[in-house]
Parts: sequence; structure tokens; C-alpha cells
Amino acid sequence: MPHAPSPTSLRPTSAALLDVLRAGGRRDERLLHVRELPARAGTQAEWPAWADASLVAGYRALGVGRPWEHQVAAADAAWSGRHVALATSTGSGKSLAFWLPALSSVRADAAARLLDPGRIESVARRGAVLYLSPTKALAADQLSGLQRLLDAAGTRDVRVATCDGDTGQDERRWVREHADVVLTNPDFLHFALLPNHRGWSRLLRDLRYVVVDEGHAYRGVFGAHVSLVLRRLRRLAAHYAREGDRPPTFVVASATTADPATSAARLVGVEPDDVVTVAQDTSPAGRKTFALWEPPVVVGFDAATDAGPAEGHDDDPTVPTAVDAAAEHPRRSATAEVADLLADLVIAGARTLAFTRSRRGAESVAVQTQDSVRVVDPRLVRRVAAYRGGYLPEERRELEDAVRTGDVLGLATTNALELGVDISGLDAVLIAGWPGTRMSVWQQAGRAGRAGADGLVAFVAREDPLDTFLVHHPEAVFDAPLEATVFDPANPYVLAPHLCAAAAENPLRSEDLAAFGDPDAVRGLLDVLVARGALRRRASGWYWTHAQPASGMTDLRGSGGTPVRVAEARTGRLLGTVDAASADGSVHDGAVYVHQGRTYVVEHLDLADHVALVRRQDVDHGTWSRSATSITIVDEPADGDVAAGREVVERSWGPVGWGYGPVDVCSQVVSFQRRRLPDMQVLGTETLDLPERTLPTMAVWWTVPQSVIEEAEVDADELPGALHAAEHASIGLLPLLATCDRWDLGGVSTALHADTGEATVFVHDAYPGGAGFAERGFELGATWLRATRDAIARCPCHDGCPACVQSPKCGSYNAPLEKAAAVRLLDAVLAHAPAGEDLDRTSDGPASTSEEPGRKS
Repeated sequence: MPHAPSPTSLRPTSAALLDVLRAGGRRDERLLHVRELPARAGTQAEWPAWADASLVAGYRALGVGRPWEHQVAAADAAWSGRHVALATSTGSGKSLAFWLPALSSVRADAAARLLDPGRIESVARRGAVLYLSPTKALAADQLSGLQRLLDAAGTRDVRVATCDGDTGQDERRWVREHADVVLTNPDFLHFALLPNHRGWSRLLRDLRYVVVDEGHAYRGVFGAHVSLVLRRLRRLAAHYAREGDRPPTFVVASATTADPATSAARLVGVEPDDVVTVAQDTSPAGRKTFALWEPPVVVGFDAATDAGPAEGHDDDPTVPTAVDAAAEHPRRSATAEVADLLADLVIAGARTLAFTRSRRGAESVAVQTQDSVRVVDPRLVRRVAAYRGGYLPEERRELEDAVRTGDVLGLATTNALELGVDISGLDAVLIAGWPGTRMSVWQQAGRAGRAGADGLVAFVAREDPLDTFLVHHPEAVFDAPLEATVFDPANPYVLAPHLCAAAAENPLRSEDLAAFGDPDAVRGLLDVLVARGALRRRASGWYWTHAQPASGMTDLRGSGGTPVRVAEARTGRLLGTVDAASADGSVHDGAVYVHQGRTYVVEHLDLADHVALVRRQDVDHGTWSRSATSITIVDEPADGDVAAGREVVERSWGPVGWGYGPVDVCSQVVSFQRRRLPDMQVLGTETLDLPERTLPTMAVWWTVPQSVIEEAEVDADELPGALHAAEHASIGLLPLLATCDRWDLGGVSTALHADTGEATVFVHDAYPGGAGFAERGFELGATWLRATRDAIARCPCHDGCPACVQSPKCGSYNAPLEKAAAVRLLDAVLAHAPAGEDLDRTSDGPASTSEEPGRKS
């Protein structure tokens, strides 16, 4: 039960807020480590001589007397025409660094037009600006900030507008014809602006700056898609450029990352030497107290403290592992623990964000927090809310404003608020479960104590092998290097549709191929597309000759298709949306859908019309689906397959076989359970008739012959559970070796696989065409399996728990699992590993998570 705050806990210092979390003495054993990060003084510089005087006056009127040194360094480089990778911390003022040169350029262009309207076409210095962000919310936030700046500067000659899928045709026409600064997102660029580039020729001809904000968000397959969109943009800008014009300058602003120049260069499609890196943060920072927190062991299920839906990813409706029969003494869920901590902080008057790993988790934390604060002060209930993807835009804007003003004190959110929406003045941040990268951890942590104030951050571990490792090894959180942003624009499943889109925009010529990668590899892929009838080859190049738009061939977000709208059946009122990939498991007929704490029951999921009809109903249960997954090795890609050339690679450790190559993963949601809340008692199981989904991707696998199984003394009854346990644990540990998160992976294990003829464990990338994660596991097989074996063996549980072999996204309810047999099997497999098979090393750590769900294990 949350406690009433003492007078000292009302002070907004990080030490006082940590005392709030530790109050009563009952939580000291949960606080495993505290790291005090000292305050940092800022270093200022003079305004650049080239900066527009009105803009400088506007910034001064808004309280920016002088800029920080890193802002001037980035702005100077951009003004001189150098591409810039700006990688400084949250709240360091990156916006000024790119808006100062961009808007100064626009104003210089406007002045030239006034002085000599007939001469402006010959002026090489162009003034149009394109701003790209991964979310509409961030673009809207930047628009608001720009309007404040321009009003303070007293300028009326800079025309700024957002333009995205929500923009009406009349407003869109005005933007095309008049806007100097267009704020949008990669999706609009891909689906609307580039395919209709002739209507946008004014913007493309005058394009001087392209700002790519939150560049670290463009990783994995999403990053590869965006990289190719930007290459198409550069190609069209060159097409419309006048003689003597220099190409657009790109500024990629991101969280602090490893090797930002390389990541920015790959994203934009230029050489790293062409990018200036600005990574030294010279802005001031307040003292930050960072706590590592592990929920307590629950001896017996405590319904009063572990209520609410299971933790999962996005809308992944998995069975809550904290109450699985295999976990004799589970730890309290991170969701329940964070809800209590958030309630304490809200009662203490602290403005707090609680980051969760899922949409369902955000709803659960908000509801549980509201229930807790109601006991102390019912008026606080309205000051706690949830924020997640799938809400309507007006709901999200209202919540963002409420947090800014302090009307909402506690907000449970997904990583949707990790990005740079300007929400400052927060006292604390709670992180429920490792968000996938150190980069994301520091980006989320940066929300606490912005503008030089103190801040408290608490990372609360889930029962997961990686989370458990991290809270017991603080050096892996605080002292290890940051990850690089990893993505592969050469992935043929990603590249092929973008080549079609580029050809539809303007026929592809031989000289264009280098912009999209190795010219020989691109030419080979174009030959495949010609063989499939997607493109036509002529002497002058490659042409798109179909009536339908080529941009429809690909989905940048990897969500698997059109989002499903969730609407009330009686009124038709739209409640929100669910990603296509999540819909089968979360809004099937009979599913319970939660929206801002209110429960709805799905009456019908119409996959053809992409709509789920729901009715408002208070229920005492939640629903969790079960899926069946199979995997097939594609050892000879069919003629015309874009994956041609991705062949199976094999090696052996004596009798143990290893493989890496293309696979087809078939998954189908087959049933769901109703479980009563909060005790999770099963109320019933119903079958579902939903289509099978196929994912063509890349996988690593290892095979175990009968002789090794006998060496391990694993009998036939134990074998499926031993393989299943090893599969789960290996998925949980691969992020220590590859730049991925367990939600970027899936797995299948079987005592006899048709393609290998032996017991086999597969781990696959959860993205079409693969993302390079399984390949990393293949390269470091011995290191990977040793870490997997040790994680299982060292866990103090008896039969297996979420900290070792249970998976939060298992499609078969974490059954069967045989912990002891898994250790014996891995020992027997590793006994055949050649000495020096791979280095006992790890990479910079896990990377890449988002609100996109991975495939179920």
C-alpha cells in the first residue's frame, strides 16, 4: 500500500524521491544498486556571425541568451554544407542546432527574392527545409516550438506547416505551393511525396536542408526502409536541382550512440567521411540518481499485489509467466512493482513517467496506480493516466499537454514518449523492464530532471535472464559502451520494393544503382525483379509499368499490413488502432480490449475490412491467446525469389550440426484463454479459426543426434521440454551478443524436424528477410550456448522460471519445460565444441526495440 509522504519527500530532489521509494524499510532489499551521476555545468558560445539577426533576437526573447558550444559546432557545420550527426543527450537543445542554419537559409532566400525577384532562380543558396520525425506527435511538437520562435522573432516571411496522412487535400495543396519548412514523417515521404514528386517539385528544387530527428529510432528493418526512402529523396532532389546548386545538407539528430557518423552516413547514403560528428554535450545537467531495482520473490501468489494483465510486448497477449505452475517462487512482476512506485511518487507530488514494455503494460500500470492513490486521495485518480500507440491523435495531444502543465502527475507510457516530444520539468522516470538498448535507457532516463534540475531514475527488472543479469551487474548498465544503430539497407526483402518505387518515380539508370548499394548486387536484384514481372528492362534503364503505385509494395513499419481499427459496435465510435501483426492475438472474437482503464469485449474481428467491433463491458477477466508455429528451411530459393543467393551455411561440432540460412516461419493463433483477474485462474479455453501467417526470414539452428541426447541422459519424455527450455534461454541471451532485443527474435524447437532429421532448436529474426541477428548467433555459437547454459544453471529456481527458461511471449503457455534436462543437454552439446570455436566476448549489448511485436516463441 502506498504511504503518505513525509515533509522531506515533498522536496523535488533525487535523494528525497529515492527515500520515497525506500520508505518503510520493506524495500531496501529490492534496491540492488544506486549510482549518483554528478551535475554538469554548461559551456556557452557566441552566436555565429552568419545567423539571421531576427532569429537570434527571437531565441533571446525566449530565454536563450547564448547557445551551448555543441549547438554552435553543429550549426556551423550544417551552414557550411557538411552533413551532421548530432548525437547529444535528451534535453541538450538539439533543435536550435538545426533550426538556426535552416531558418537562416530560408530568410536569406526570402531576402534575395525581395531584393531581386528576377535573379532568384540563379541564386545557388536554396531555402526550403524538410523535417522528418518518426512520429506525428514530434512533428506537431516541433511546429509549436517553431511558431513560438518565429512569433518572438517577429518574422512573417517563413511559412511553416506539417503535412502527413491526416492533412486534408486543400491544406496539402497549400503546403506544396507555398511552405518553406515542411514537417512530416518517412511514411508520408514514401507513400505520398515521392510518388507524387512532380507536384512537390518546388520543394525538391529548393531543398537545402533535410533534418532527420530522433535518428536512433531508425534501426533494424525500419531503419533500412527509411534509409532507402532517403536515398530516393536525394535522387529526386538531384533530378530537380539547378546547375550550380549544391545537394541538400542532412542533419541527423539522435540520442548519444556509438559511431554516430557511420550510422548517419548509412542512413543518408553517403560516406562517413562526409559527415561531421558533434557528440560532446556542453549543456548543463542536474544531478541524477539512478537506481537498479529487483522486485521481491513472492512465496505463493499474492493476488492483492500482482493484479493486472501480463507483461508483454505491444499487444502481445501472452500468458503471465509470474503465475505459471513451473515458477514455484516467482518474483513480483515489474508491472505491479512499478505501479506501486508510481503511486508513491504521485502521492509525493512528483511528476513521473513510467515506461513499460507494452501497450497492455501501460494500461495495467495506470489502472493499478489509480486504485492505489484512490485510497490516499481520490482526487489524485484523475492525475494518473496511460499513454500509448493506438490512441487517437486528439487523445495523445491532450495527454501531452496535461503532462506539460502538471495536470497529470503520473503517466504510464510505452516507448512512444521516449522520443523528443518536449515534456520537461519531470522529477522521476521509472523503467519497467530493459527497453532493449542502453541508448533507449539513457533516452528515457533523460526525461527526468531536464533543464538542469535533479532527477530520479529507477530501472525495475522483469523476470527475464537479461534483466536479472543487468541489475546484478551494474557495470553492464553504467560502464559499457553504447550501441551503434544497426540496420541493413542491402536486405533484398527491403531493397527490392524500394527499387520498384524508385523506378516508378523516375526510370532507374545504371548510374543510379550506386545510390542503393553495391551496383553489381543491385543489378542482380533488378534482374530478379524483371524475371518476376515487377519491372521491365529497356536499353535506357528499368521501368515500372503497372497501374498500381509501387509504394504500396512495402510497409516501412513492418507492422504486417493495414492497422485494424477498434470501434464500438453500437455507435461506430473509433477507439483506437491495433497493428496488423498484433490483431489476431489481441482483438480476435471474444478478446478483452483495454483502453484508458475501460474494458471492452470484441464482438467480431473483420480481417477483410481491418476493423474490430467491440462493446463496452466491465469484466473480471483478461484474455490470452495461444499460437502454433512451424518452421521450414528454404535451402533452394525458387527462381525469381528476391532472397536468391541466401543459401544455407552449415558447420559441425563433431556430431552436433549448426546451420544458418533462409527459412519460412508459419504461425497461427489457434485458441485463447480467459483468466480471472487478479488471481489468473483459468475460466475457459476457446478455439479460434484465424489464417496462418508466413514470415520468410533468416534463422540459426543447431541439431542434436540421438548419441548426444544419450550422453546427456535425457530421455524421450524430457527431450521436448529440454529443447524448449534451451530455446527460450538462448533467445533471452542472444541480445548480449547481437544488437537486438528478444522481441526481435522468435524460436521453434522440436524433438524431430523434417528438414534436419534430428532434434533441432531454431532461433530466427522476427523480420521479413532477416535483420542479421541470427547470423550473429551462428558466428558466436559456442559463446552463445555457454552463456545460455550458465544462465539456466545459475538460476536458483527449481523447475524453471521467467529469469531463466520461461518466455514472456511463448505461444504454448511455457509448456513443456525441463530446466535440469536443458542444462544436461547443453553440457553434452558444448562438450563437442572445438577449442577456440569463437571468442568469449560480447558486443556493445542489446539494441533495437519498438512498439512492433516480435514473433512468438
